[in-house]
Amino acid sequence: MSPSQIIVLATPVFFVLIAIELAVGFKRQRNTYRLADAVSSISLGMLSQTSAVFTRLLRIGIYTALFEHVALWRNDAFWTSLPGWLLALVFYDFCYYWLHRMGHESAVLWAAHAVHHQSQDYNLSTALRQTSSGALLGWVFYVPMALAGVPPLVFGVVALIDLLYQFWVHTEQVGRLGWFDRWFCSPSNHRVHHAVNDAYLDKNYGGILILWDRMFGTFKDEDAQEKCVYGTRGLLNSWDPLWANAQVYAGLAHDSWHARSWLDKLKVWIQPPGWRPADVAERFPKPAFSMAQMQLYHPPMSRTVQWFALVQFALLLTGVAAFLWQADAAPLAHNALWFAVLLTVQWSLGAVMQGRIGMLMALMLQSAALATATSALGLTEWHWLFKPLTMAIAIILIATSTYSTSARGTSGFKTPWVLLMAALGGSLAGDVFLMFPGFFIPGLVSFLVAHLFYVALFKSGQTWFPHRGALATTLGIGVAMYAFLWTGGLPPALRAPVAAYVLVIALMAAQAIGRATVLRDAPSLWVAIGAGFFMLSDSLLATNRFMTPLSMAQVWVLATYYAAQALIVAGMVQGAECAQPSSATPLTPQTDLARSP
Repeated sequence: MSPSQIIVLATPVFFVLIAIELAVGFKRQRNTYRLADAVSSISLGMLSQTSAVFTRLLRIGIYTALFEHVALWRNDAFWTSLPGWLLALVFYDFCYYWLHRMGHESAVLWAAHAVHHQSQDYNLSTALRQTSSGALLGWVFYVPMALAGVPPLVFGVVALIDLLYQFWVHTEQVGRLGWFDRWFCSPSNHRVHHAVNDAYLDKNYGGILILWDRMFGTFKDEDAQEKCVYGTRGLLNSWDPLWANAQVYAGLAHDSWHARSWLDKLKVWIQPPGWRPADVAERFPKPAFSMAQMQLYHPPMSRTVQWFALVQFALLLTGVAAFLWQADAAPLAHNALWFAVLLTVQWSLGAVMQGRIGMLMALMLQSAALATATSALGLTEWHWLFKPLTMAIAIILIATSTYSTSARGTSGFKTPWVLLMAALGGSLAGDVFLMFPGFFIPGLVSFLVAHLFYVALFKSGQTWFPHRGALATTLGIGVAMYAFLWTGGLPPALRAPVAAYVLVIALMAAQAIGRATVLRDAPSLWVAIGAGFFMLSDSLLATNRFMTPLSMAQVWVLATYYAAQALIVAGMVQGAECAQPSSATPLTPQTDLARSP
């Protein structure tokens, strides 16, 4: 049984314990859970496990290679005896202490470990909040075990034991445990570790044994007079799983790029977290940390969004469990496709909870990801469901937006909405035609009509092609692409329709780019980028169909196609929302599983 399958089997136990902790918290009127934070933390744990499918070779492969070739002592019989297992567990915990400690004392290691500390709540869901990049450098700290000849199987088992042990210590519902606190990592000791209070900062690194902290001077007892405040000193303020993993890396890359000294460019990564070159700190100042900055990140969610999040979370959990159960036996390409689908669901769920996108946009993105994956994997029946469903959701999204703006009296948006719905309708028709052999020409005509509606949409309220450079560039790309297809053997019967299609899509992109240069806002930029993705998608489709088969063609064609549609829809909706009158009803906070006072 693989480690991933063991995690799947352990998951129900995790959730039973979470339910017990939640019930105890409500009974004591000391609830420590918030819905969005818990979903975010567990989602990051899922991402850590699904991404580990691709980094396992790095983590286990390097260890195995070192064990096989440079181990200083080989005695598998000892390491698989009871004393050997116990010694290996203590040995692992010792190595983990130094990895954990250096994760707080070296910026590049903190960039990975920070994910685990970002939650401002402290509960069992926080235990599941794990990094997806820790394997990149973390393996270095376990090299001594390979040199000592600890077999890979023993190493993997004690690593899992050490990890699972640490789950239960992430709770505020368990108080001091007397003698146990003096020897082992306990809830009280680990609460100190997660706190950002000056007195508690960078203490109590032990995984199972707190003995290491007492030995090496990093132990701090929990003080009943100073309540732990959780989170990081650079607040994440986001439910985005990708940004959670990238936040600290992005900050380090920024400082390293702007540092004038080459030595400082390197030191940014290896100095303690928070260290900045003097010239960078002067040009890009940051306010000094104070506890007053530690405001709880809690964007409001309506009751509908809360139920949406719960249902999505349940489906996501089911999908992750299915993925992990079969991942070790599945081809790498299949794993990559399903990982991309799961990541799309995770990102879009976080974006909905954060209020960045609506529920229909999230469903559109998820359906698009499923349409792409099912096409590439040859799951024809499912592809026939998700491909038209994606554009149907987009049309419903625009219809609801039209109703919303009409209800607010913003009738000026009606014509653009009609044009956008017509463009999406043409795209839906094209999608359906292209699913069946022998309907390429009707599909091409449908998309040609859709692009003409897009041209009219982008022209609405603007002059024709306001940026002449963009017009020349897109026409030049179109001519080059058409010449490429012509010389590659484009059938004579298709030369005229394809020429018309290339011309229209080039004009569509030029109009979208010109519109963005006039409006100069983010929504119009998204639309312009979406038009660019349309050109790329059609170029890939034509190359694959008329020139040479492309590896994983369906992935590249459909991924760029759906990116184009999603960016255009999102840009137009966001642009309309930005233009709504200020008298629109503001959002108000709703009931949540908020922490009781």
